[in-house]
Amino acid sequence: MIQDLKQQFPGFSNALIEDINANAIHQSFGAGHIIMRTGQYIRNTVLVLAGQIKIYREDEDGGEFFMYYLQPGQACALSMICATKNETSQIMAKVVEDAELVLVPLSLMDKWMMQHRSWYEFVIDTYRSRFEEVLEVVDSIAFRAMDERLEFYLKRHQDACGCRDLKLSHQEIATELNTSREVISRLLKKLEQRGTLRLHRNHIEILG
Repeated sequence: MIQDLKQQFPGFSNALIEDINANAIHQSFGAGHIIMRTGQYIRNTVLVLAGQIKIYREDEDGGEFFMYYLQPGQACALSMICATKNETSQIMAKVVEDAELVLVPLSLMDKWMMQHRSWYEFVIDTYRSRFEEVLEVVDSIAFRAMDERLEFYLKRHQDACGCRDLKLSHQEIATELNTSREVISRLLKKLEQRGTLRLHRNHIEILG
């Protein structure tokens, strides 16, 4: 695990990496596994060594709204925030690509903030980057029409996977954008007619 930590978290000091190796749990999770549910108490913060985690916000009816991805070299900022207040999770985290995770006990958060400068800087940077990303999502909801929201959504998924083929169903997109499948299918067809993308049976190909 030490070499993986050094590779994915190059800003961590050797002393911090030794502490993580001695106190954290290295665990593998398959695609589809829910590693965090809305309403549960969080015991660990998550560092991603490999794979992808999708973060959702759930409504009272069980609807899911996509917020952002966690990629290798990143951590879950919201679990860190919940740790400081001993609150339950307000999000759901689902593995979308087989993942290698490091589970850091939340009891060590404050201790490491004081002991390790590199951990302090990493936590602050994680808060900042996630705050900026959430602001982009809020802007998308508040100020953009559904067609613009859809393009923003597809761009975020393309950036996350670094690919042009997005394995997303029309229903999945509709659920995550809190609209109907019919609306998404119609807007995707318009984007295809404009030459922005090409629709296939099991994926969406981004063009240009």
